[in-house]
Amino acid sequence: MTRPDISPLTVVILGGAGVFGSRLAELLRRDGHDVWIAGRSLDRARQAANRLNAKAIQLYRGPDLTSLEGLSVDVLIDAAGPFHAYKGDPYALPRACLAQGIHYLDLADDADFCAGIATLDKAAQAAGRIALSGVSSTPALSSAAAAHLAKEMSEIKSIDTAILPGNRAPRGRSVMASILSQVGTFRPHRIAGKTVPFRSWSSPRRYTLPGGLKRSGWWIETPDQRLLPDALTADTVTFRAGLELPIMNHGLALISRLRAATKAPMPGWVIRLMELAAKALAPFGSDKGGMVVTVTGREDNDIKTKTWSLLAEAGEGPYIPAIPARTLLRHLHDIPPGARPALAERPLEDYTAAMSDLAIRFETHSAQTAPLIPRLLGPAFDTLPDPVKDSHRVHAPRRFEGRASITRGQGLYPLLIALLFRFPDASEDVPVSVVKTPTETGETWTRTFGARSFSSHLSRWAGGLTERFGPMTFAIDLTPQTDRLSWPVTAAFLPGHIPLPAWSLPVSHARETEKDGVFHFDVAIHAPLTGDLVVRYQGDLRPV
Repeated sequence: MTRPDISPLTVVILGGAGVFGSRLAELLRRDGHDVWIAGRSLDRARQAANRLNAKAIQLYRGPDLTSLEGLSVDVLIDAAGPFHAYKGDPYALPRACLAQGIHYLDLADDADFCAGIATLDKAAQAAGRIALSGVSSTPALSSAAAAHLAKEMSEIKSIDTAILPGNRAPRGRSVMASILSQVGTFRPHRIAGKTVPFRSWSSPRRYTLPGGLKRSGWWIETPDQRLLPDALTADTVTFRAGLELPIMNHGLALISRLRAATKAPMPGWVIRLMELAAKALAPFGSDKGGMVVTVTGREDNDIKTKTWSLLAEAGEGPYIPAIPARTLLRHLHDIPPGARPALAERPLEDYTAAMSDLAIRFETHSAQTAPLIPRLLGPAFDTLPDPVKDSHRVHAPRRFEGRASITRGQGLYPLLIALLFRFPDASEDVPVSVVKTPTETGETWTRTFGARSFSSHLSRWAGGLTERFGPMTFAIDLTPQTDRLSWPVTAAFLPGHIPLPAWSLPVSHARETEKDGVFHFDVAIHAPLTGDLVVRYQGDLRPV
């Protein structure tokens, strides 16, 4: 039955027999639209159409739309993909739609394809039609959620999004091909105001979905990282995806490491093998999946972190990528003409209203952020020099840059220790940067001296502060003074929190001070037993 508040449209869905396309077709039929399922295989299109009381038509992706003649099509939606693999002119289809006076939408999740749709803006403006790319979970829904969370903020420091499907959710081949095509490759990421490369499917993080459900997400490129820094003026934009079963997440992480090391292309047999693995593991896990969007920014005089999340139950997670298209068609006459990525085209309330007939629930949380070091030190933090205090106000990823000198110890023993922890080579004057990123349990610090980077993770524990370098975790007794903050090591642990004897501990002399009004660091690490110098690095840092 046609909803009284929705104007019925004639909609052609390319890929309407697929995982997301078929669900979009179902939602549009619920809204009373006249839906045509289109694809290369007319038989497959007919089978899908028969299930939905829709119609079927054979259509090839490209500029030839003669098969649509006589249908009076209002909107064509490309739900096929994989969009990164479109050959020749990737925008032949939307260009042909605009020439015929047809609105065009797609569910693209490829950053290049989504950003490139803007080349058709003049044609769309002239036709008085829209050509919107990325009308899916990302960037259409994610940007709407981020804009909603940030609407009271005067400054956006970070936007972090994760999509976390349940294992029993069906997976289309094009989605798997899109993910696997980038696993192990290095993609641009906006971190603390600077675009840097990151390895796809790395840097896992834990997320909480409504009801307290915990899932892990891994870095992956979507249009968000490319588009949201400018669209919402955000210093940091990150995006992660994660599968429910750890074996699948860690399998992709292994592929990521191997591919990054070998620079090999992704062979077709790996995609087929992952498809088989997904089918074999399909009975495990759950039918619950979700999405999390978190924005940290300045609101009034405070730094706040706001989170919007959804949980789809009863296997209805695959409907979520179809919701933005459903939403835009409900408000088609309110959308300005033009060709562009679909960024916050409608307020978040319109998208959530379009999910009201699905088993989906939402939660929104807001809290003032509490950086790790000020929280640990309490009132003593205020006694530190101003540049030292500022360096530890880490509400969102922050970048510091400066110059440093590095001294390395002599001999095989110090060399082995330095190699184990990836300490930098000796240098009299080298550029240095430190990126401090808040996590669920503390902060990750990534230090880069020249071309050499190494990371550690700091977290709170019963005895104060710990810092983990690779397999080793060190307990640190932070010692604040009026002119410095010292970081003496008091204990060390192997994985499993197995303590090491005192004689095996490195001797660390680390302090942070102020020098000529600038943050100054001086860190010297000496080897256990012998006391030989392993590395000493000292220099200045300024916030970027």
